[in-house]
Amino acid sequence: MAKTSRPKTPAGSRNHSAAIVIAAVALIAVGLAVYAFNRKPGLPVVKDTPTGSNAVLAAKSLTTAEVNTALMVTVELDFGGPPPTIAEAIQQIERRHQPDGGTGRVFAILDAYGEPTPDGKKLHMSMHVSMERPGVGSLVFKRTGETLWSSKIIPTTNTTSTFAGNALTILLDDGSGRLLTIDGSRNPSSILEAGVKELGVPVGDVWKEGAEHEVTFLYSACGCPVKVKCRRAGDRTVRTKDLPVIFPDDPAVAVLIAQLMRW
Repeated sequence: MAKTSRPKTPAGSRNHSAAIVIAAVALIAVGLAVYAFNRKPGLPVVKDTPTGSNAVLAAKSLTTAEVNTALMVTVELDFGGPPPTIAEAIQQIERRHQPDGGTGRVFAILDAYGEPTPDGKKLHMSMHVSMERPGVGSLVFKRTGETLWSSKIIPTTNTTSTFAGNALTILLDDGSGRLLTIDGSRNPSSILEAGVKELGVPVGDVWKEGAEHEVTFLYSACGCPVKVKCRRAGDRTVRTKDLPVIFPDDPAVAVLIAQLMRW
């Protein structure tokens, strides 16, 4: 049985740009054309009331979600043997897009995490899904053809903004819960060489050797935070946990982040 919870996030302002940006500052990388916006992490969560399996729900009626919002799809998958890793499992989920406008995707998976069930027979997995354009979006388990989630995505009721694109913003928790904005205006080769907007110093001056920090990445229509924990090791950082799998639907962004973090 799959469950979904839907957090709503007010849409922020977006300025047209031709670069992935860190903290809304232009950063030319991996040849992407995106749009800049600033958002703060933290999303209110509203849980849907389960009404049966996703397969039955998708067959009888679609749930509804607005552009610029997100929801969590949680499933237990049977792979007919030992469960794979989350990174492997996400490749077995087919994304189906039926945009009202005829082109483009209507949603994106931002991150995914989970673990085998206690009996070791299935994989419990959660996928964070961001709504991008009006249309119908679905997630289908390739092995069985089961529809795990399907929604009719409708225009946002927030008339001050519409989906225009994505931009990358990176925030660093300084260890006390304060979020520092990473400034990439000088096109740094690594996050440690980037600046801290609030302090006017390089990140390397704040991130001490061996210290673990939480890093937040924002790259979505909903402005939802994707968080990882990393430890500084010399001139690079090392993830202290393999999960979540981040931005599986935007591999170029995942590559850029890996380059900046030097994973």
